[in-house]
Amino acid sequence: MLDLNRPEWLPTRRHLLSQAAVLPLAALPLQNALAQFRVEVSGAGVTQIPISGVAFRDNGLANQDMVAIVRADLERSGQFKFIEPLPVRLDETSRPDLAAWREKGTDALLTGSVSKLADGRFDIRFRLWDSVRGQDLGGLSYPVNASDLRYAAHRIADYVYEKLTGEKGVFATRIAYVTKNGPRYTLLVADSDGENAKATLSSPEPIISPSWAPGGGQLAYVSFESRKPVIYSHDVATGKRRLLANFRGSNSAPSWSPDGRQVVATLSLSGNAQVYAMDANGGQPRRLTQSGSIDTEPVFSADGRSIFFVSDRGGSPQIYRMGAGGENPQRLTFTGNYNISPAPSPDGRWLAFISRVGGAFRLHVMELSSGNVTALSDASADESPSFAPNSRLIVYATRDRGQEALMTSTVDGRVKTRLTGAQGDIREPEWGPFVR
Repeated sequence: MLDLNRPEWLPTRRHLLSQAAVLPLAALPLQNALAQFRVEVSGAGVTQIPISGVAFRDNGLANQDMVAIVRADLERSGQFKFIEPLPVRLDETSRPDLAAWREKGTDALLTGSVSKLADGRFDIRFRLWDSVRGQDLGGLSYPVNASDLRYAAHRIADYVYEKLTGEKGVFATRIAYVTKNGPRYTLLVADSDGENAKATLSSPEPIISPSWAPGGGQLAYVSFESRKPVIYSHDVATGKRRLLANFRGSNSAPSWSPDGRQVVATLSLSGNAQVYAMDANGGQPRRLTQSGSIDTEPVFSADGRSIFFVSDRGGSPQIYRMGAGGENPQRLTFTGNYNISPAPSPDGRWLAFISRVGGAFRLHVMELSSGNVTALSDASADESPSFAPNSRLIVYATRDRGQEALMTSTVDGRVKTRLTGAQGDIREPEWGPFVR
């Protein structure tokens, strides 16, 4: 059987293939992680909307700084810059002096309040103002439990983002990733900013290749608990899982179709690694590639009409695209002799991938219409890119200042955010979809 993870084929740090004693796998409902991330933003965008926010009235009742979370979300997008607020007290019921805020240099103003409800929940209210046009842009109320205060702040950031850019925000979505601490591997689910990380799966054996199902309720992943790679689907809320693929040989690299009805994966049923499609509810796999080489890392395009995958059929790992039924495979990458980990954007415009440049693994992005490729990173150990559901940001794993870290980057590479703080190896990030 061919080794899909031999060093010359994929970066060894990406696939966690060290072997450990076989012990039972713990499938967990979401539990609090011991460490949270902190956000560090660097770089500057070309055009940024200046916005300010006044501390929410009675924010001290909550254990989260609502405006600070909204600010970090918006700055991470690369499309906003925060203007320090005027020394005034306002809430969502106030009528601010917008001329003064306009003179301060801010185009928009966020105000709000926190109150405690009789049932113990918090009522988070806010209002957004356009200080240039002097307009009330509306507001909402979110009654939430204490555990959902950060989620409420992310939803506020999404509201602000959509009102001021016309596009849907992604701050209330989630990311999944894998950590390794000592002999233990953990699959974590966190807020889009890396905070509020919770363990959904823990094992003494490697866990790799998490893949979100449409709707965000399930994660497919590969486990080595059976002394070989096997694909499972995991219910994030309950911790229940079901077997997706345990065929003869290797089962790896799962990815869902946009409608959630199929899963494509790499199987070695024929003796060498090839791309197969399977019904998400079970059944026999259908072989899609017919090469004598290694074909792996399949992922659907957003419209479901094509599949991107990696193959060494041309002598070195390169990215190809074929029809959803396996027809007409065409090579996409021609720069460099080692290109892996294709990640198409949900809007169909971009393809993120990892390219080896002089021994360094770096994040790149291709504009699919033109084939133009841009390097987004000058690091040496990038891996596993994944687009945000609005196609504006990419999350990836890397090594920064001597430590494993998760990063986000705007598609132009101008604004990068380091999500740091977790201990151990951090890898395999996957940005979740908009929650239905």
